[in-house]
Amino acid sequence: MTVCDIERGASPLILSFPHTGTHVPEAIWNRLNDNGKLLADTDWHVHRLYAGLVEGATTVRATFHRSVIDANRDPSGHSLYPGQNTTGLVPDADFDGRAIWQEGQAPGEEEIAQRLATFHQPYHAALAAEIARVKALHGVAIVYDCHSIRSHVPFLFEGKLPDFNIGTDSGKTCAALVEQTALAIATAAQGYDAVLNGRFKGGWSTRHYGRPADHVHAIQMELAQSTYLGSEVHPFDYDEEKAEKLRFHLRKILNGIVGLAQDLI
Repeated sequence: MTVCDIERGASPLILSFPHTGTHVPEAIWNRLNDNGKLLADTDWHVHRLYAGLVEGATTVRATFHRSVIDANRDPSGHSLYPGQNTTGLVPDADFDGRAIWQEGQAPGEEEIAQRLATFHQPYHAALAAEIARVKALHGVAIVYDCHSIRSHVPFLFEGKLPDFNIGTDSGKTCAALVEQTALAIATAAQGYDAVLNGRFKGGWSTRHYGRPADHVHAIQMELAQSTYLGSEVHPFDYDEEKAEKLRFHLRKILNGIVGLAQDLI
């Protein structure tokens, strides 16, 4: 199995999906405990949610699960949110703080380095190549990093998460026009709420690739799973009716961002 699936388009927009993959090699799967084997922290069905929303977008999707290695974490292992609860490059616990490995089976430094070389680095090599290709075509590339998470995760944040969580590392990863366009559409979406650079300010991909001065703009969208799932626990079923309502607004956001491309050069 390849570490990522790529669909190349001719648009300035790249949709990246680091957390929708569910593949866990057998040797790793056998070391997960029963809780870990639920794969509960997957960004369930997010690639399906975004499918066909904007013409010509390139997509880069990791096929491996984040318990193998997290494609949206700093390869150095440094925390994206110092002082806050979070999960690491290879998580030892889930979003509720519960262990995911059988006792004594969590990987050590040597194995983590091997997983970096086998999974993390090839995914990012593919994403970087698509960014370079798209930028060569248009003079600009816009990376939109697609995520979702349960609406209530007390271990990570208090209360209910907003429906649309836009992250740009406090404005560092894209032009203000990009984040404000996304925020204006999300805020105007009836029946939903939105926040810019709240609990989620953008993961490693957004922070690493977002270089507005070099004409690469990156933005992360973390969606509350209550907006499109029938259940936020197993079986994490996709709710067509909810999803179609959400897709209406996501389509507006993506097309709004693509429409900015010439202004970003």
